[in-house]
Amino acid sequence: MNLANIKTRFAPSPTGYLHLGNVRTALFNALLARRHEGQFLLRIEDTDRERSRPAYVAALLEDLRWLGLDWQEGPEISGPHEPYAQSERAAIYACYYRQLESAERVYPCFCTPAELALSRKTQLATGRPPRYPGTCARLSEAERQARIERGLQPTLRFRVPVGRMIEFVDLVRGPQRFASDDIGDFVIRRADGTPQFFFANAVDDALMGISHVLRGEDHLANTPRQLLLLESLELPAPRYGHLALIVGADGGPLSKRLGGLGVRELRAQGYLPEALLNYLARLGHAYERDIWMGAAELAAGFVLERLGRAPARYDEIQLLHWQTEAVQHVAPERLWDWMGTAVWERVPADLSEEFIAAIRPNVRFPADALFWAEQLFGVDLARSADSQSVIAMAGSGFFIHALAAYDRHGAAYQPLVDDLRQRTGVKGKALFMPLRAALTGETHGPELARVLALLRPEIIERRLRACC
Repeated sequence: MNLANIKTRFAPSPTGYLHLGNVRTALFNALLARRHEGQFLLRIEDTDRERSRPAYVAALLEDLRWLGLDWQEGPEISGPHEPYAQSERAAIYACYYRQLESAERVYPCFCTPAELALSRKTQLATGRPPRYPGTCARLSEAERQARIERGLQPTLRFRVPVGRMIEFVDLVRGPQRFASDDIGDFVIRRADGTPQFFFANAVDDALMGISHVLRGEDHLANTPRQLLLLESLELPAPRYGHLALIVGADGGPLSKRLGGLGVRELRAQGYLPEALLNYLARLGHAYERDIWMGAAELAAGFVLERLGRAPARYDEIQLLHWQTEAVQHVAPERLWDWMGTAVWERVPADLSEEFIAAIRPNVRFPADALFWAEQLFGVDLARSADSQSVIAMAGSGFFIHALAAYDRHGAAYQPLVDDLRQRTGVKGKALFMPLRAALTGETHGPELARVLALLRPEIIERRLRACC
């Protein structure tokens, strides 16, 4: 497969916020372009006047940048194929509509939604696949004019050739064949004059030089229509690949509760962009090694032949795994910003790096960081029931010896525990667990050596004394 001069695109409709499904589509197209040193283009398909919102466009751009999915051509970047919002490309589409009209490849359709619904119902009742019956294709010019004079606003339908077989090789699913007789004439311009998806999407891909399109398998049936359109307009067609859809763990549709969450909601929960990228890059695509990867490594390992055809199952446990990996890999200054104001207010700024180093293995979300900020720097230590039991079993004498050992060795961890072992005669869990419980209020958590180095001497002494 020749993958030179790759140019991919992400072309969302701004009718809502980004969710996992369309983020994965954007990611796969971006990875394909980056692997082959190509270009990744962003186009806004905002021809749905009722549902498209400028606020959704702004959110989309922000979310893509937060994820690190930067585009090389498109909104706010510019490029040779402006404008990149379909709502601003009406004059361009008009030229191609006229071209199809001149070639008699289209005709006006005056059928109402109610008439079309009745036709579909009748066809299904008789065991036939629903398709447009060609009612308006047979109207004379006089009949068309009469309907226009009555104030009827027609759609524009593409006249599908009869007896054709449309064939293409899908980048994911291999050879595909569609009979034109099964398609039926389809709408390419709505009654309000705005372009239908089939038309604007295909024309823009051709004019913008898109070479490869990865999109959801729900678009597979659109492809033969678009290939026929581009052929009629004498425009080049991209290579299409249709990705398996994401489903829930039970194999059913991905519900909002199970992961249809938007990027904004996941970000608000504290997910890091690197976690989402590492997870989504493996959702329907297999890497040779299942290890943490940066953006460049994800792109280098992205291979079309490793895209799966089976539905990709959403697994929250795996997403949490990659979130844990992200926390372990991102730079300390990134983690400090991510932890947020509540942590900043509790942890002295001069101890931020030590705090991050201490708690990083025990943190998955900002709420976890806040918990440890309160446990380590709060005035009143909240001890768990388990830690209280451990402290009681150790007895006050243990902590008297711990105070003496700390007074002698300070935060020098190994000398301190060696001294405490000699003084008390205990070792292992019986030695470390009471000390941890006294200092952190928990029986599990950050390494004791880091806790001792992090806490100020007066805090350590106060907490040990409270257990005597």
